[in-house]
Amino acid sequence: MPERATDTGPANLTPLRRWLIAAAVVLAATFALAPAGAGGATWAVKGGGFGHGVGMSQWGAYGMSKKGFSATRIIRHYYRGTRVSKLKKARSVRVLIDVSPSAVRFSGIGRACGRKLSASRTYGARLKRGSVILMRNDGKTLANCGSRLQSESGGRVSFHGFGAYRGGVKVVPTREPRGSLNLINVVPINAYVKGVIANEVISSWPIESLKAQAIAARSFALASGIDGNGFDLYPDTRSQVYGGIPSETARTNRAAKMTSSRVATYRNRVAQTFFFDTSGGRTENVENVWFGEPVPYLKSVKDPYDSISPMHRWTYRFSSSKINSRLSSYLKGGLKRVKVTRRGQSPRVIWARLYGTRGNTAIRGDSLQFALGLPDRLILSFRRK
Repeated sequence: MPERATDTGPANLTPLRRWLIAAAVVLAATFALAPAGAGGATWAVKGGGFGHGVGMSQWGAYGMSKKGFSATRIIRHYYRGTRVSKLKKARSVRVLIDVSPSAVRFSGIGRACGRKLSASRTYGARLKRGSVILMRNDGKTLANCGSRLQSESGGRVSFHGFGAYRGGVKVVPTREPRGSLNLINVVPINAYVKGVIANEVISSWPIESLKAQAIAARSFALASGIDGNGFDLYPDTRSQVYGGIPSETARTNRAAKMTSSRVATYRNRVAQTFFFDTSGGRTENVENVWFGEPVPYLKSVKDPYDSISPMHRWTYRFSSSKINSRLSSYLKGGLKRVKVTRRGQSPRVIWARLYGTRGNTAIRGDSLQFALGLPDRLILSFRRK
C-alpha cells in the first residue's frame, strides 16, 4: 500500500500483513483508548476505513474478486478511464536496500566494474576518496569502480544482512550523509513485483485480486520513481513494501506471471496507481487528500464490497483528559464540540472546527486524524457522552 511520505497513517510500519495491522488497530480502539475509572470514556469517535483513501482499496478488490470480477475490471473500477496495457519494452527499477556508513557485501554476482567474478563468492564495496572500490571478502581491492559499482541485473543477488533478491546490485556514494554508500537492487519490473505482492495483500486471497495487486504494484513503481541518488524506489511504504525472494509465495508469483508486463495506462502513459487497505465504502478524490492538483483517474468511486474488511467501521473512545491532551496543539481550552466544516466525496474530513472553552480553531482533516491516532480521516461522528 503505497502511502505517500506526507501521509503516514499506516506508513513506515513494519511489513506485517494488513490483517494483522488491522487487528491491532481494532484492539487498540476497543481497549487502549477506553480507560476505566472516574475519567470514563466520554467521547466516542466513529468512522471507517484504513489508509489514505486514494485509488484501489485492497479489501474492496478482494470483495470484487469474491463476486467474480476480473483483475482488469477491478483496475478499471478504481482507476476510472484507464486501460490495462502491455509494456512495449522491458523495464527495470532501482530499489534502495540500505544506506551504509561502512562497507557493503553481496554474493551471486558474475561481473562488475570490468571484472569477472564468481557467483558463489562474497564480494564487497567500500568508499575511498569519493570512489566506489570493489573488493574481495577479505578486504583486498579488486577494482576502482569510480562513481558507481553495477552488476548485471538478470539473475539474483544476496545482500549481506538483507537476504536474496532478484536482479543485480548497484552501489553509489550518498549525497547526504556524505561518506556513506547507497546499496541498491536493480531489478526487472516483473521480477520486482514478485517481491511486492505478498507484502501488500494476503497471498491466499482470490487470484483475480492478486492479479489486480500485481498490475497496480507494477504501474505504481513505474509511475512513481524519484531521483533518489541512484535509486527510484524505497523498499517500504514510502513507495511500496518490497521484501525480495524470501517474501514471495507460489500464488503471488503466479499472479505476477499471469499479468506479466501489464500496467494501468491513462492516455498512453502509465498511471500512478495508489492503493490502500480499506475505503469504508467509498474512495476519495486525490486533491482532497494531498491537496494537490486533481488527477482524472484518481476520483472518488463507490466501493460496495469493501464491507468485508474488519476496518470498514470502527469506534475509538477517549476520556475528556485524553482527547484534550491529543488535541492540545490545536485546541483552546477544553473540548466542547467538534464540527466538520468540509468533507470530500467519500466523505472524508477535509476541514473541521474545534470548539473549546477558550475559543474556536480550525483543523485540517489529516491533522485531526493523526492527533487522535485514527486509522483514517473518514470520521463520521463525534459524540460526547
